[in-house]
Amino acid sequence: MRWRKLLHWTVVVPIISFGALAVSWFYHPAPWVLAIEAVFLIGSVLAAVHHAETIAHKVGEPFGSLLLAVAVTVIEVALIVTLMVSGKGDTSTLARDTVFAAVMLTMNGIVGISLAVGAVKYHLAVFNPEGTGSALGAVILLATLTLVLPRFTTSSPSPMFVSAQLTFVAVASIVVYGLFVFTQTIKHRDFFLPPVVSSSEPVAKAAPSSDDDDSEHACPPDRFATITSAIMLPITLVCVVGLTKVESPAIEVGVRALGFPASFVGVIIAIMVLLPESIAAVRAAAQNRTQISLNLGYGSAMASIGLTIPTLALASHWLPTPLTLGLEPIQIVLLAVSSVVAVLTVVPGRAKTLHASLHLVLLAVFVFLAIVP
Repeated sequence: MRWRKLLHWTVVVPIISFGALAVSWFYHPAPWVLAIEAVFLIGSVLAAVHHAETIAHKVGEPFGSLLLAVAVTVIEVALIVTLMVSGKGDTSTLARDTVFAAVMLTMNGIVGISLAVGAVKYHLAVFNPEGTGSALGAVILLATLTLVLPRFTTSSPSPMFVSAQLTFVAVASIVVYGLFVFTQTIKHRDFFLPPVVSSSEPVAKAAPSSDDDDSEHACPPDRFATITSAIMLPITLVCVVGLTKVESPAIEVGVRALGFPASFVGVIIAIMVLLPESIAAVRAAAQNRTQISLNLGYGSAMASIGLTIPTLALASHWLPTPLTLGLEPIQIVLLAVSSVVAVLTVVPGRAKTLHASLHLVLLAVFVFLAIVP
């Protein structure tokens, strides 16, 4: 009976997507083919969510959230490098636009929606401020080092690092990320687990009991399911990256047709790579596990900077254009305001709908200004 699980859509769709990718990789598909492949792309993203969550459930928290964050980073780096190598026009700011979009979408999008779901459903969204604050502090530091400082350095007339500065920042980013992972998984692992809320606690409703597979108390997946997901996850990630590459010309044409600036392509890439974690975070918030949602949100932002920038720094020796990482003034303002609001949200260890609304308004401002800068 277990072999019938191989006919599940989460296995079938990525396999079909991989075949479609192999067929269309070496030629320009017709518009109707691109439309069909866009459906398979969405299916591959959803399948990636399923397989990553299966493995994450098996290994437990906070390792599961870390795994999802790393998987997203692999997608992001592959997309940025692929588009910078094969893209048309000036792609020097693509990495900056994508990483900044990922930071804003995680700090205000994933976090805001998760807090909204948790606060609406359970009166208050409760989490551990110790662990969440540590993650937020690392995100703010990494964003400042990699995206803000290039705007103010004087070694280069452009808002970019010279070789020595880029190397130093890449090493510093890896160190910060490594220290956080050590803290999250070994030193203070309990700070990143959902807090235990007493049944007599008046400020938050207890989570409803459930015996389904989505409950945090559900039995971990068996060995066959875990092995299947471990095999399928890399395949689905390849499908997501490859199909996005195939769809990228259509995305660029669509952005130009809508009259949006070319930098909006970075926002679209960030949305695509963060979709799996966004779905997982909202599911966790709906189960009164806001801490897991925040682990995913801030973990994605941290991995997007702390792993993507060093990788791109290494790849910059072979990329056709330099890395322009310095944010524009309006982007720096948005990052600063988002950081202040995030700190005020995290400090109490519990959030209401107002906190979520503030983050979602900032998300709307970011998207609007990305369209109308």
